[in-house]
Amino acid sequence: MGTAESYQRVRATRHRARYPPLSMPDPSHAQRPAATAPGHASPAPRPILTAELLAVGTELTVGETTDTNSGTLARSLVAHGVTVGRVSNLPDDRAVVVEAIRLALTRADLVLTTGGLGPTPDDLTRESVAEVCGESVTVDQEILAWLQGLWARRRLPFPGTNVKQAWVIPSATVLPNGNGTAPGWWVDRPDGRVIVTLPGPPRELGPMWEGEVLPRLAARGVGVDSEVRTLRLTGIGESQVAELLGEALLRAPNPSVATYARHEAVDVRVSARAEAGQSAAALADEAEAAVLAVLGDHVWARGDTSWAGALGDVLAERGWTLATTERDTRGALVSLLRTLDRLPFAEVVNDPEGPASDQVAEAERVRAQAGTDVGLAIRGTPARGEMRVDIGIATPGGTHRDRKLALLRGSQGADRAAIAATSVLLAHLRATKP
Repeated sequence: MGTAESYQRVRATRHRARYPPLSMPDPSHAQRPAATAPGHASPAPRPILTAELLAVGTELTVGETTDTNSGTLARSLVAHGVTVGRVSNLPDDRAVVVEAIRLALTRADLVLTTGGLGPTPDDLTRESVAEVCGESVTVDQEILAWLQGLWARRRLPFPGTNVKQAWVIPSATVLPNGNGTAPGWWVDRPDGRVIVTLPGPPRELGPMWEGEVLPRLAARGVGVDSEVRTLRLTGIGESQVAELLGEALLRAPNPSVATYARHEAVDVRVSARAEAGQSAAALADEAEAAVLAVLGDHVWARGDTSWAGALGDVLAERGWTLATTERDTRGALVSLLRTLDRLPFAEVVNDPEGPASDQVAEAERVRAQAGTDVGLAIRGTPARGEMRVDIGIATPGGTHRDRKLALLRGSQGADRAAIAATSVLLAHLRATKP
């Protein structure tokens, strides 16, 4: 590939979607029984390449609760080479849920629902799936005994409403829930498609997804060979990034290149799927090289690396620690670097009327005061509707000063000033020999 060969390849953090085949989990759980209802025929072999996610709960559609489960599941599916076509929030309305599942089954290999598995009358996911499958629910006595045991151990009467959590249909395998009372279902459809139902609480959903669903998906054959890489950029806006990359690259279906404006960076995401004669990695190499050719100077990290993480790695390589002082940036620098464990001292001064000071001298002062290897001093100053940030750096090898203009004022300007200062420090440390 010409483009890939024309530029020096920069190693990227890769998130391979080749999920190795796993054995099916043992369905016997001493405290969390799993039951496979007898009598349903084996589905036709069908790899899981596409999925739709349905989050069920009126609290989602009226804005009382934010759906975070779908994002978690979508990221996991994409990482395993599965294309997520739609993510929907649905009310606790059986007709609506039934219609949504039926339509999703016409488009996707996997339909994944979250929520609606509680014991109350408005929890209707089981009834909806049963209706879509044309099957009747029965009470699984083993699951019921497990549920009753949970109440018995607490010396509480067993509520009759919870019996529905022991329901099962002939085509469903029960997915144990080790953190709640709502088992899920794995439902095999005659055409090989799959419906999976999971509870809504994230502390229940997460372990079930990792321990019960992903192994079954792997055994079925999930996704395709794919490659996902994220380049994190600074010092440039998303519109500029898009203009430099051009429509031809941004509209290509495979590999796909997309831009995302985050709070702390502009991300460029490269996603490739294997094609005949070309691996996903090779296709991603070509697209990544094209991006780096025009934006390489702005790339400060890859994957989901944070500013604190990137700076921490450089400091750790040298065995250095950092002290900071910031004036009139509302503590934005401390907030940005709050997870940095190599920051033993951070000073915040809010005094817009205070005397001007040389930031290099301030960096040397705070470095000596804290006894650290590196000192960073910044000061924010309003400048024609924006915020100017003066930066001073002191290290064992010398000092450095810089000045940047951060867009906007107030808290947003302060946040951008902190990012600009951290970017200058990171670049300086990377360019300085230890």
